[in-house]
Amino acid sequence: MTETHGTTETHGTTGTYEVIVIGGGAAGLSAALVLGRARRRTLVVDAGEPRNAPAAHMQGFLTRDGMPPAEFLAIGRAEIARYGVELVRDRAVDVSKDSKGRGFSVTLARGRHVHGRALVVATGLQDELPPVPGVAERFGRDVLHCPYCHGWEVRDRAFGVLATTPMSVHQALMVSQWSKDVTLFLHTVPESDLSDDDLRRLGAAGVKAVPGEVAGLVIEEDRLTGVRLTDGSIHAREVLFVAPRALPRTDLLRRLGAELQETPFGSYPVVNPTGQTTVPGVWAVGNVMGFSEQVVNAAAGGYRAGATINGELLMTDLDATS
Repeated sequence: MTETHGTTETHGTTGTYEVIVIGGGAAGLSAALVLGRARRRTLVVDAGEPRNAPAAHMQGFLTRDGMPPAEFLAIGRAEIARYGVELVRDRAVDVSKDSKGRGFSVTLARGRHVHGRALVVATGLQDELPPVPGVAERFGRDVLHCPYCHGWEVRDRAFGVLATTPMSVHQALMVSQWSKDVTLFLHTVPESDLSDDDLRRLGAAGVKAVPGEVAGLVIEEDRLTGVRLTDGSIHAREVLFVAPRALPRTDLLRRLGAELQETPFGSYPVVNPTGQTTVPGVWAVGNVMGFSEQVVNAAAGGYRAGATINGELLMTDLDATS
């Protein structure tokens, strides 16, 4: 066992824990913190792929507003280490129910096998960006997706919104709260797909809808200055909002047989208010159970799951000895 940047990292091929947390973001670390403080032997498996890595800062988290995401996670890892929680830098590639019904076996990419009585799946989701040249390279800088995350920082600039579905109208209406200069580029969405209500609301918000497919972005001196259409026209813009396609990382939950439900934003596990899935002993927290879970929501969800798991393990042990 070694100490790296304040985090206890484990090595070896096997291990038995009371709780295994798969995912080292805000949700997973929060659950681990609660469990560590409850004196539960806990392992966090962290693949090191936080969703908000492209962002320079995170916003809207009381007392942590403006903190770089990497700094936030480093502090979280140091906190869980104080309570004996172990962390391994690895990826969970397989999971199964124990044949004796006593928990779960998790296989890691580097060959280690670990066992836990309960699981917290906090594997998050992946943002699949629209295939427009320049969008991926600028994502998190002047190509953004969430006005609550970044709207204040880019307020009153010239906004563009890249439509990929008719739901992009909603995004354009939302960002108009932060700028009165908003252009909705219809891109692959036909004008005929916009409803009368869409057109009425866009007009009321002062949002200009521009038909025509977007060919790429105009970048000058490492900043966005315009959006170029396939007809060659260029529209001066300083910020472009996009709506990534959410790809929840639910593979491990599927392997365990957790029930999933289809939503407009992808397929997510069915959970109760504490994050418990339809598989006894398995909780899902953070973006793996919902597209709109911000960092503050994910941390709260992890806390609820951790407290619930501790209580359930306690009652199970008491019932077994009474």
